[in-house]
Amino acid sequence: MAYKIAIIVGSLREGSLNRKMARAICGIRGDNLDCSMVEIGDLPLYNQDLDSNPPDQWKRFREQIRPADGVLFVSPEYNRGIPGVLKNAIDVGSRPYGQSVFDKKPAAIVTVSPGSIGGFGANHQIRQTCVFLNMPVMQQPEAYLGHVSDDSFDANGQLKDGPLKELVTTLAHAFHDWVDMIHRSRAALAEDSAHASQAAKAKEHA
Repeated sequence: MAYKIAIIVGSLREGSLNRKMARAICGIRGDNLDCSMVEIGDLPLYNQDLDSNPPDQWKRFREQIRPADGVLFVSPEYNRGIPGVLKNAIDVGSRPYGQSVFDKKPAAIVTVSPGSIGGFGANHQIRQTCVFLNMPVMQQPEAYLGHVSDDSFDANGQLKDGPLKELVTTLAHAFHDWVDMIHRSRAALAEDSAHASQAAKAKEHA
């Protein structure tokens, strides 16, 4: 089956390398990952005072994330950290307290940079945030994609053949398998729990 994946890109730049990479990842597994970009550039800054009457942009964002089977974060690193626009989107989606649209959704984190360390700092800050948000995050392969440039992509926006494409292909397959494993495991646990409950009730009336 094709899992619905919400892609959140932490860059607003029209020609963003991260946006190109997100499209490339989903293009590789287009048969099993039904991806959609969820735009975050129009989200007003999170303000708890607005929780009782949230802006339309917040509502739209939350409604796009809520039905997704998984979330793919693809982001640059700004000053060794999460871009402000991405942090704001995470805050908007996770509030009000107890109503997070991210809860329990499997996720993967990819950071892309022309530099050599591939957004390592931002990657781990996003990962730390996902732990609190109760999102099971794919651990391997790690995706700090460095030395990426416009020349890494062809005229159609796809990755050119080479080591980077091979790594991203591995990543795309791993992410599909991760989302699939999380959802299948939860379904199996729910089934086991239902059987146990039925057995307990039958024993009570025996």
